[in-house]
Amino acid sequence: MQAGGLTATELFCRRGDRFLFGSLSLRAAPGDALHLVGPNGTGKTSLLRLLAGLLLPTPPSGAIEWQGTCGYLDGRPTLDEHLPLSEALAFWTRLDRAAEVPLERLGLAALTDIPVRYLSTGQRKRAGLARLIGQGADHWLLDEPLNGLDREGAALVEALIAEKRAAGGAVVVASHQPLALPSAQVLDLRKFLPSPAGRGRGWGNDVSAEPPPQPLPAGEGLS
Repeated sequence: MQAGGLTATELFCRRGDRFLFGSLSLRAAPGDALHLVGPNGTGKTSLLRLLAGLLLPTPPSGAIEWQGTCGYLDGRPTLDEHLPLSEALAFWTRLDRAAEVPLERLGLAALTDIPVRYLSTGQRKRAGLARLIGQGADHWLLDEPLNGLDREGAALVEALIAEKRAAGGAVVVASHQPLALPSAQVLDLRKFLPSPAGRGRGWGNDVSAEPPPQPLPAGEGLS
């Protein structure tokens, strides 16, 4: 049965003592691409982490509903830095029991005996893609997927996204770099910034109505 995509309603996000966005709703049906845009600090990464279940929405948020599974890719490949690439990937393959990883296509076949910590930025990005593909998730969340990649690597990411969409997956992407996403929806997070209009809804400039401040996790930035 084809996975049904993503629906999120009335999302609010606060990091530390600062609201990033509020009253944000979105939908991505099977085969859709959603491109998140906006300057640094508008909450693109935070929104992706909310959708991935890695952050909790701020009250009075609505719901995030996935039909099918989702995989998340950011700048960290989530691989053991001290293991050779083949062993680091094999660890997750045993857990995921999912898709076979096309190492040759990803340009990683000749690097399998190299410890992950010695990989270049672009090679680490490709390793992250290998990990994502190996999950076999129905849908993808991608945070700056072109960072560190050359033109050939960027073309590979675009091809992988197109194939995921053709197979019925929904893809949500945050990228400052030009990215070929035919027929993609564009969601500009600047439209959901706090404003006086937010008063009375638990956010915006009405501090007395806002939820208590939530501490920013160590090492977390705003994007």
